[in-house]
Amino acid sequence: MTATRMAVPHVVRGQVRRPSDGTDCADYGDFTTPRIDLDELIWPRSEPGPAFEMPLVEIIEFLTELGNRLDLDTNPHLQEALSASVACSSLGARILEQGYRGLKYAFQPDEMWFTVDQEVGRESLDGWKPIIDLHGKIRRVRAFPPRLVHILAGNAPGVTAATILRGALTKGVNLLKLPSNDLFTGTAILRTMAEMDPDHPVTQSFSCVYWRGGDDVVEGALFRSQYFDRISAWGGDAAIQNAIKYVAPGFDLVSFDPKVSISLLGREALDSGETLQESASAAADDASLFNQEVCAASRFIYAEGTRTELTAWCEALAKQLAQERPLADAVVPTPLPAEVREEIQVLATMSDMCDVFGADDGSGLVILTDEPVEFHPSAKTVNVVAVPSLEDAFEYVNVATQTIGIYPPERGVGLRDGLAARGMQRLVPMGQVIDVAPGFPHDGFYPLQRFVKWLVDDC
Repeated sequence: MTATRMAVPHVVRGQVRRPSDGTDCADYGDFTTPRIDLDELIWPRSEPGPAFEMPLVEIIEFLTELGNRLDLDTNPHLQEALSASVACSSLGARILEQGYRGLKYAFQPDEMWFTVDQEVGRESLDGWKPIIDLHGKIRRVRAFPPRLVHILAGNAPGVTAATILRGALTKGVNLLKLPSNDLFTGTAILRTMAEMDPDHPVTQSFSCVYWRGGDDVVEGALFRSQYFDRISAWGGDAAIQNAIKYVAPGFDLVSFDPKVSISLLGREALDSGETLQESASAAADDASLFNQEVCAASRFIYAEGTRTELTAWCEALAKQLAQERPLADAVVPTPLPAEVREEIQVLATMSDMCDVFGADDGSGLVILTDEPVEFHPSAKTVNVVAVPSLEDAFEYVNVATQTIGIYPPERGVGLRDGLAARGMQRLVPMGQVIDVAPGFPHDGFYPLQRFVKWLVDDC
């Protein structure tokens, strides 16, 4: 973050709180926030949440209007958030802007209805769905609204939009914890909701504040089953491990934990100059996504062939990585860590171990090896690992493997069950990692199913 001190607002049930309002402020060095009132951040269990009984059709109508208002060209809250976010985000201004311009597309009515029907079912969200059991008895099931704390990740603005969407569709009450690398997206969306109607049940169901992660005073008081049902946590190992320590009977964890995505390159990519360029461009699309700051961005490519056979392809990939893309800068603003650059320089001197293409200045670096490197590639750095066959890449797939891009895509049918058995969660044609459809599993589960409380009435 820069040395400039920023004033970070909070939104509590439709009310905007600013540290400049004369209230007692919390000082975090680079920025200040209003001081938290813990009592304001809980919804008593003695009364239902504001939207618990609201018909889903009314919630989706409200969210549709919200999406219409999340237009960066006309929404001053988004404009203010974008301007301020440049100081704390690892993404550059251009990529951040693209992320903000995409927020409104999360709230399309057809997609919201599809998501509900695929993940939960509108009947069980809107009431007690009757189901006849095997003995002819009618039992009723309800996807009951939850009470959730959301530990947000700040690697892309869409994470916050997706969280708000899911929290609203499940009718629950939602406390959003802002991440230090995205201090403004959540409040900008909630401020837009408050501008629409501060007393609307959906608006009243959300609060968005910041505290330093791991603050036992705040988390020890809030992370309890008498206030909330679950923590929904995004982030790295430290964030997830911190959330885990609060898990107890009646207080669960829904974890969007750290993942690593990879690509599989079939020998077909080397058949001609056309397939070589096509596949290298597709691989660069996936690896450079959001400047490689998101879990879905590929970091390792397991390629059929020898290192000699793959040299020309790696050269093409390095050139493709250096190009500006809609969701990738030509040169990323956050460089490789110094210790990683030093390790790569050592590897580069060992021609029997690796070949290096491109540059380590953030414009795109390709490391061709026979075994995966031990460091975590970032800043548009890709490790291409030569393998005799794509089946030989199975040993590198595990439960932390999120998305696998494959070229050519028809190879996926013969490989998908083996990859799934190893832990893979999503298989896509190489170059289409960004094509995420609503209403499908995320990280191996349906989020709405995990958010709600599944209840049965046998009377």
